[in-house]
Amino acid sequence: MTHGPTIGVLALQGDVREHLAALRSLGADPVSVRRPHELAACDGLVIPGGESTTMVKLATIFDLLEPLREAVRGGLPAFGTCAGMIMLADRIEDGAAGQETIGGLHITVRRNAFGRQVDSFEEDLQVDGLADPVRAVFIRAPWVEAVDDDVEVLARVGDGPAAGRIVAVRQGPLMATSFHPEVGSDDRVHGMFVDLVRSA
Repeated sequence: MTHGPTIGVLALQGDVREHLAALRSLGADPVSVRRPHELAACDGLVIPGGESTTMVKLATIFDLLEPLREAVRGGLPAFGTCAGMIMLADRIEDGAAGQETIGGLHITVRRNAFGRQVDSFEEDLQVDGLADPVRAVFIRAPWVEAVDDDVEVLARVGDGPAAGRIVAVRQGPLMATSFHPEVGSDDRVHGMFVDLVRSA
């Protein structure tokens, strides 16, 4: 039996278990990543939701921040969800003072963009490359304020005060969503990432 790609889930905080389960259901070989040697064994990496400033602090404590930056610079496929999108962004609006990121995605992300009036909401999103809409769950989510020319927009909010805001992007081997694709049983967005890893 052939093994699927080894896809790590950055396990410093956030919805790690749900991501591992989604990846496993798609035939990937998921592993939790907390150490540089675990990262080195991965064909791809998921950076889950959580709290982006805390994740950077923990990544620094675990001596993971520089290895993460080097891996992404070196072409490791990576998929950031919610706080993970902030972690992969080159530029942040409304970030904490001196907030650092892994970077790699040529985007500007606005942290906690949806604000308090819609702390959490769900919407059926059209995602480029998927036939049917995705039930997207947003939890104190960021949105993408601006993208460079080499970034492909995969989804925008359809309705409401945030209509038109960018909430899913892809740039080469990097992918990010504002929403939490690990919530619920629809693993098609993870499937897009597994395909990215397989083709890398």
